[in-house]
Amino acid sequence: MSYKFIGLLGLLLGATPSAHAQSTNNIAATPTAAYGQDNQGSVARSQYGLCWRTGYWTPSDSLSGCDGELAPPISSPIAPALVSNPAAITLSTSGSTDVASCNFDVTLGEGQTFRSGKTSLNKAAQQRIQEQVVERLPKCGAIDAIVVTGHADRLGSRKHNDETALKRAEAVAAFLKSKNVAAPIQIVGAGSSAPVAQCGQNLPARKLIDCLSPDRRVVIHVQGYEK
Repeated sequence: MSYKFIGLLGLLLGATPSAHAQSTNNIAATPTAAYGQDNQGSVARSQYGLCWRTGYWTPSDSLSGCDGELAPPISSPIAPALVSNPAAITLSTSGSTDVASCNFDVTLGEGQTFRSGKTSLNKAAQQRIQEQVVERLPKCGAIDAIVVTGHADRLGSRKHNDETALKRAEAVAAFLKSKNVAAPIQIVGAGSSAPVAQCGQNLPARKLIDCLSPDRRVVIHVQGYEK
Protein backbone atom coordinates (compact mmCIF):
# COMPACT_ATOMS: atom_id res chain seq x y z
CA MET A 1 0.00 0.00 0.00
CA SER A 2 1.33 3.45 -0.78
CA TYR A 3 0.98 6.19 1.79
CA LYS A 4 0.19 9.78 0.92
CA PHE A 5 1.61 12.82 2.62
CA ILE A 6 -1.51 14.30 4.17
CA GLY A 7 -2.28 16.97 6.68
CA LEU A 8 -3.81 16.88 10.10
CA LEU A 9 -7.23 15.27 10.04
CA GLY A 10 -10.42 17.02 11.08
CA LEU A 11 -11.81 13.66 12.23
CA LEU A 12 -14.57 15.12 14.35
CA LEU A 13 -15.89 16.91 11.31
CA GLY A 14 -16.45 13.82 9.15
CA ALA A 15 -19.36 13.16 6.83
CA THR A 16 -21.40 10.35 5.35
CA PRO A 17 -19.17 7.82 3.53
CA SER A 18 -19.23 7.93 -0.24
CA ALA A 19 -18.00 5.54 -2.89
CA HIS A 20 -15.30 7.89 -4.20
CA ALA A 21 -13.16 10.69 -2.82
CA GLN A 22 -14.74 14.15 -3.00
CA SER A 23 -13.05 17.55 -3.32
CA THR A 24 -13.86 21.21 -2.77
CA ASN A 25 -12.21 24.38 -4.06
CA ASN A 26 -11.07 27.63 -2.39
CA ILE A 27 -7.79 26.51 -0.86
CA ALA A 28 -4.42 28.05 -0.04
CA ALA A 29 -1.90 28.23 -2.86
CA THR A 30 0.59 25.44 -3.44
CA PRO A 31 3.11 24.61 -1.96
CA THR A 32 1.87 25.99 1.37
CA ALA A 33 -1.70 24.74 1.10
CA ALA A 34 -3.64 24.46 4.34
CA TYR A 35 -5.26 21.24 3.11
CA GLY A 36 -4.12 18.21 1.14
CA GLN A 37 -4.82 18.65 -2.58
CA ASP A 38 -5.72 16.40 -5.47
CA ASN A 39 -4.18 16.65 -8.92
CA GLN A 40 -6.53 19.51 -9.85
CA GLY A 41 -5.46 21.62 -6.86
CA SER A 42 -8.70 21.09 -4.93
CA VAL A 43 -9.06 20.03 -1.31
CA ALA A 44 -8.92 16.25 -1.29
CA ARG A 45 -11.34 14.22 0.76
CA SER A 46 -11.17 10.60 1.78
CA GLN A 47 -13.84 8.11 0.80
CA TYR A 48 -15.46 9.03 4.11
CA GLY A 49 -15.74 12.72 3.15
CA LEU A 50 -12.98 13.86 5.52
CA CYS A 51 -10.70 16.84 4.79
CA TRP A 52 -6.98 16.56 5.49
CA ARG A 53 -5.05 19.47 7.02
CA THR A 54 -1.35 20.11 6.41
CA GLY A 55 1.15 21.62 8.84
CA TYR A 56 0.45 25.04 7.29
CA TRP A 57 -3.20 25.05 8.48
CA THR A 58 -4.38 27.87 10.77
CA PRO A 59 -7.91 28.69 11.98
CA SER A 60 -8.11 31.47 9.38
CA ASP A 61 -7.84 28.81 6.65
CA SER A 62 -11.01 26.99 7.80
CA LEU A 63 -13.25 25.92 4.92
CA SER A 64 -17.01 25.48 4.91
CA GLY A 65 -17.69 21.77 5.02
CA CYS A 66 -14.27 21.04 6.53
CA ASP A 67 -14.07 23.17 9.66
CA GLY A 68 -17.14 25.38 9.62
CA GLU A 69 -20.84 24.99 8.89
CA LEU A 70 -21.49 21.92 6.80
CA ALA A 71 -22.32 22.67 3.18
CA PRO A 72 -22.63 20.71 -0.08
CA PRO A 73 -21.26 18.30 -1.20
CA ILE A 74 -21.47 16.99 2.37
CA SER A 75 -24.96 15.93 3.42
CA SER A 76 -26.48 14.05 6.36
CA PRO A 77 -23.43 14.42 8.59
CA ILE A 78 -22.78 11.57 10.99
CA ALA A 79 -20.14 13.36 13.05
CA PRO A 80 -20.98 15.02 16.41
CA ALA A 81 -22.31 18.58 16.34
CA LEU A 82 -19.66 21.12 15.36
CA VAL A 83 -18.25 23.46 18.00
CA SER A 84 -18.19 27.20 17.45
CA ASN A 85 -14.38 27.35 17.46
CA PRO A 86 -12.84 24.81 15.05
CA ALA A 87 -9.36 25.53 16.43
CA ALA A 88 -10.47 24.05 19.76
CA ILE A 89 -10.84 20.62 18.17
CA THR A 90 -7.61 18.70 18.69
CA LEU A 91 -6.56 15.09 18.85
CA SER A 92 -5.62 13.92 22.31
CA THR A 93 -1.90 13.44 22.92
CA SER A 94 -2.30 11.46 26.11
CA GLY A 95 -1.38 7.82 26.30
CA SER A 96 -4.59 6.82 28.07
CA THR A 97 -7.40 4.92 26.37
CA ASP A 98 -11.03 4.30 27.20
CA VAL A 99 -11.72 0.58 26.95
CA ALA A 100 -15.43 1.23 26.33
CA SER A 101 -14.85 3.24 23.14
CA CYS A 102 -13.64 2.44 19.64
CA ASN A 103 -12.68 6.09 19.06
CA PHE A 104 -9.34 6.53 20.80
CA ASP A 105 -5.79 7.86 20.61
CA VAL A 106 -2.54 6.16 21.54
CA THR A 107 0.61 8.25 21.81
CA LEU A 108 4.03 6.65 21.83
CA GLY A 109 5.36 8.54 24.82
CA GLU A 110 8.13 8.27 27.38
CA GLY A 111 10.34 5.25 26.70
CA GLN A 112 8.58 4.65 23.37
CA THR A 113 9.73 7.75 21.54
CA PHE A 114 12.36 7.94 18.82
CA ARG A 115 16.02 8.75 19.21
CA SER A 116 17.08 12.03 17.63
CA GLY A 117 17.01 11.67 13.84
CA LYS A 118 15.81 8.06 14.00
CA THR A 119 12.63 6.62 12.52
CA SER A 120 12.61 2.96 13.58
CA LEU A 121 10.32 1.60 16.30
CA ASN A 122 11.89 0.32 19.50
CA LYS A 123 10.57 -2.76 21.28
CA ALA A 124 8.67 -0.69 23.86
CA ALA A 125 6.81 1.11 21.07
CA GLN A 126 5.99 -2.14 19.28
CA GLN A 127 4.62 -3.64 22.48
CA ARG A 128 2.51 -0.55 23.17
CA ILE A 129 1.02 -0.65 19.66
CA GLN A 130 0.38 -4.38 19.92
CA GLU A 131 -1.39 -4.18 23.28
CA GLN A 132 -3.32 -0.93 22.91
CA VAL A 133 -4.15 -0.90 19.20
CA VAL A 134 -3.75 -4.25 17.45
CA GLU A 135 -5.36 -6.34 20.19
CA ARG A 136 -8.13 -3.80 20.69
CA LEU A 137 -9.37 -3.50 17.10
CA PRO A 138 -11.09 -6.92 16.91
CA LYS A 139 -13.32 -5.86 19.81
CA CYS A 140 -14.81 -3.09 17.65
CA GLY A 141 -17.72 -3.56 15.26
CA ALA A 142 -16.13 -1.46 12.51
CA ILE A 143 -13.10 0.77 12.01
CA ASP A 144 -13.59 3.69 9.61
CA ALA A 145 -10.01 4.94 9.65
CA ILE A 146 -6.72 4.88 11.48
CA VAL A 147 -4.72 8.11 11.29
CA VAL A 148 -1.03 7.87 12.20
CA THR A 149 0.64 11.26 12.81
CA GLY A 150 4.41 11.48 13.08
CA HIS A 151 6.17 14.35 14.85
CA ALA A 152 9.75 15.62 15.06
CA ASP A 153 11.61 17.92 17.44
CA ARG A 154 12.75 21.39 16.36
CA LEU A 155 16.37 20.42 15.70
CA GLY A 156 17.39 20.43 12.04
CA SER A 157 15.86 21.97 8.93
CA ARG A 158 12.14 22.09 8.29
CA LYS A 159 12.49 19.77 5.30
CA HIS A 160 14.44 17.24 7.35
CA ASN A 161 11.92 17.36 10.19
CA ASP A 162 8.99 16.95 7.81
CA GLU A 163 10.62 13.92 6.20
CA THR A 164 11.59 12.40 9.56
CA ALA A 165 8.09 12.84 10.97
CA LEU A 166 6.56 11.20 7.90
CA LYS A 167 8.96 8.25 8.07
CA ARG A 168 8.03 7.72 11.73
CA ALA A 169 4.36 7.61 10.81
CA GLU A 170 5.19 5.18 7.99
CA ALA A 171 7.08 2.92 10.43
CA VAL A 172 4.02 2.68 12.67
CA ALA A 173 1.68 2.10 9.71
CA ALA A 174 3.98 -0.65 8.42
CA PHE A 175 3.96 -2.33 11.85
CA LEU A 176 0.16 -2.25 11.93
CA LYS A 177 0.03 -3.77 8.45
CA SER A 178 2.48 -6.48 9.51
CA LYS A 179 -0.04 -7.42 12.21
CA ASN A 180 -2.74 -7.86 9.54
CA VAL A 181 -4.67 -4.73 10.43
CA ALA A 182 -7.12 -4.43 7.55
CA ALA A 183 -8.60 -1.01 8.41
CA PRO A 184 -7.65 1.90 6.11
CA ILE A 185 -4.54 3.68 7.43
CA GLN A 186 -3.71 7.30 6.65
CA ILE A 187 -0.34 8.81 7.56
CA VAL A 188 0.45 12.40 8.50
CA GLY A 189 3.85 14.06 8.70
CA ALA A 190 3.45 16.99 11.10
CA GLY A 191 7.15 17.86 11.21
CA SER A 192 8.01 20.00 14.23
CA SER A 193 4.81 22.06 13.99
CA ALA A 194 3.23 20.74 17.21
CA PRO A 195 5.86 20.66 20.00
CA VAL A 196 4.91 19.54 23.49
CA ALA A 197 8.28 19.76 25.28
CA GLN A 198 9.25 22.90 27.19
CA CYS A 199 13.01 23.25 26.76
CA GLY A 200 15.27 26.28 27.23
CA GLN A 201 17.26 27.69 24.34
CA ASN A 202 20.60 27.61 26.17
CA LEU A 203 20.73 23.95 27.18
CA PRO A 204 23.85 21.96 26.24
CA ALA A 205 23.33 19.90 23.08
CA ARG A 206 22.92 16.52 24.82
CA LYS A 207 20.53 17.85 27.46
CA LEU A 208 18.50 19.63 24.77
CA ILE A 209 18.17 16.42 22.74
CA ASP A 210 16.98 14.55 25.85
CA CYS A 211 14.59 17.34 26.80
CA LEU A 212 13.01 17.32 23.33
CA SER A 213 12.32 13.57 23.46
CA PRO A 214 8.51 14.03 23.91
CA ASP A 215 8.39 15.90 20.59
CA ARG A 216 9.74 12.86 18.74
CA ARG A 217 6.47 10.96 18.91
CA VAL A 218 3.71 9.30 16.92
CA VAL A 219 -0.01 9.63 17.67
CA ILE A 220 -2.31 6.83 16.49
CA HIS A 221 -5.94 7.91 16.19
CA VAL A 222 -8.57 5.24 15.64
CA GLN A 223 -12.10 6.11 14.49
CA GLY A 224 -14.52 3.23 14.78
CA TYR A 225 -17.75 1.88 16.18
CA GLU A 226 -18.52 -0.51 18.99
CA LYS A 227 -20.15 -3.85 18.33
